[in-house]
Amino acid sequence: MKILFVVPYVPDLIRVRPYNLITHLAGRGNEITLVTLYSSEDEKAELAQLKEACAAIHAFPLTRSRSLLNSLLALPSALPLQSVYCWQPAMAAELRQLAGSCRFDVVHVEHLRGARFGLEVLAAQGVQSARERHPLPVVWDSVDCISMLFKQAAHHSKRRFFRWVTRFDLRRTSRYEGRLVNQFDKVLVTSKNDRTALMSLAPLGTPEDQVVVLPNGVDVDYFAPPQQTTAREDATLVISGKMSYHANVTMSLKFVEETMPIIWQRKKDARLVLVGKDPAPELRGLAKNPAIEVTGTVEDIRPYLHRATLAVAPITYGAGIQNKVLEAMACGLPVVTSPQAVSALAVTPGQDLIVANGPEDFANAVVALLDDPALRSRIGQAGRRYVEKQHLWANIAARLEEVYDEVIQGSRLTNE
Repeated sequence: MKILFVVPYVPDLIRVRPYNLITHLAGRGNEITLVTLYSSEDEKAELAQLKEACAAIHAFPLTRSRSLLNSLLALPSALPLQSVYCWQPAMAAELRQLAGSCRFDVVHVEHLRGARFGLEVLAAQGVQSARERHPLPVVWDSVDCISMLFKQAAHHSKRRFFRWVTRFDLRRTSRYEGRLVNQFDKVLVTSKNDRTALMSLAPLGTPEDQVVVLPNGVDVDYFAPPQQTTAREDATLVISGKMSYHANVTMSLKFVEETMPIIWQRKKDARLVLVGKDPAPELRGLAKNPAIEVTGTVEDIRPYLHRATLAVAPITYGAGIQNKVLEAMACGLPVVTSPQAVSALAVTPGQDLIVANGPEDFANAVVALLDDPALRSRIGQAGRRYVEKQHLWANIAARLEEVYDEVIQGSRLTNE
């Protein structure tokens, strides 16, 4: 089928969901036209990785000043800031033209930041929602329920500015997400929790199958256990993720403040490595401690996952599926994480990974693994098997095709 794929940021190995959906859909014989935004020349250059997978790529610049202007203009309105942050008129005009070309079978739009572009595609067909007759169906991949994420961030974020922003925008975001549910032909989320939260915002009478869970996957060939020649370092813990993201900043700071002192009391040689793009100033400051390394942006995260003794994901709050957990498990690295991180997974705690709640419990779990190589090996191997069984991108892309087929057939019946 011919898919118009709209993403408000460049799909790459950090934004793994759109990147892998595009590459695997293309690998299954679908024709993908990508429409996206880039915020720097480096991001624009990364699009070269998708040239083989896409029949065409339409990329538009989004400057920081444009995003700030979008947000300022939205302040007196009822629109949430997330819904306007990535608005780009030139990209909207291109989408209207593409939608009117009759070249596509379905449109896929990702994230709340991209939802307005999906509405533009519907408007180009002369309709305001998918409940009206229209030839080109639109699937909105919400990914996470942003309202659910904001509720948590408003209370738990370590960044004062972000707490203020989420409290300011929460009510508007909840109303907007609730309205969006019925404006598209189908809505996707990554977890059951996000589906429940999104459906709770939707109007009464919303069909139960309107919101579909499409989990995140892992590239198990890329994220694989290390070769036998790679030696794991002693007593080395790793936290991975985009280190400017508020939830990652909060969890890392709390872990260093509350849990690492307990670990250091029992394991004086323990090291912590924070691996990820654009670390916030608060995280960079942690590197003053010689037992903590903050890498910043790295070309390849895998060597850090291969060398570490274990991965920790002390999630304080979040939504959807935690890719950092799946990627570590795929590398055969034992993981200690919090209950929030596994609520979206079908794992068996104590077998596929270790779940700990609170600093003392978390420290005990980490020390137990550091002291027991056989337990680390057993957990690491089980985690790898779980990912291979439950989170293959090829299977997820096949399920997405089924969703596309459903909305395409529904659109044809409606328009007969």
